[in-house]
Amino acid sequence: MRALKTAILSAALALGIAGAAQASEGVKIPEQSWPHAGVFGTIDKASAQRGFQIYKEVCAACHSMRLVPIRTLAGIGFKEDELKALAAGYEVQAGPNDNGEMFMRPGIPADRFPSPFANDNAARAANNGALPPDLSLIAKARQGFEDYIYAFLTGFEDPPADMNLMPGMNYNKYFPGHQVGMPNILQPDGVTYADGTKATVEQQAKDVATFLTFVAEPHLDARKQMGVKVILFLLVFAGLMYASKRQLWSKIH
Repeated sequence: MRALKTAILSAALALGIAGAAQASEGVKIPEQSWPHAGVFGTIDKASAQRGFQIYKEVCAACHSMRLVPIRTLAGIGFKEDELKALAAGYEVQAGPNDNGEMFMRPGIPADRFPSPFANDNAARAANNGALPPDLSLIAKARQGFEDYIYAFLTGFEDPPADMNLMPGMNYNKYFPGHQVGMPNILQPDGVTYADGTKATVEQQAKDVATFLTFVAEPHLDARKQMGVKVILFLLVFAGLMYASKRQLWSKIH
């Protein structure tokens, strides 16, 4: 029985914020307004920087971003010296050296964010058998995208009186099944934002969702800008072709 409970807990936490936004139970995820939404939308860099602060101070204790190079943060306004200082705060494995041995060294901006655990088994051992999901692509990998991340992070509540939570589980109204192993990690004023923004739970959730949207698609703004340029070019080209056609056929008629 204990093994069964551990297995269920592992599955729940492994899904974590990676759960499907609208499961078979029909959990409806509220839509939010995002500055980066739409054709002309762009990432709110200040919000993304605050989201990174939360990731670094809160989320990184359990969740990795092993697909994201540290230098990616240049896209939300981090300067080169800031990236170097940030990277140097991490110890990364390198090598082998001349003796064929791996060694640890301070990080550089080209390195990817190191995982909080040496391997998946170590992560499970530290989390009651569960494997916290990697957050590198989480914003693009789940139905609902950033809306789901926001909903999940703000969806922790006391369970209904008629609901029996399994040991080690927490109630979340937006998580499929409503029982999740991940605890509520966001608290009012749980962080002190460097820019002085009031750290409400809703603000923190929005900032985390914005940051994870950025790391999942660092070239989002550039892609949209290129799309607009292509559309404008095609409109101008279509106008020129139409004018040329009228000129040509006017002589024939």
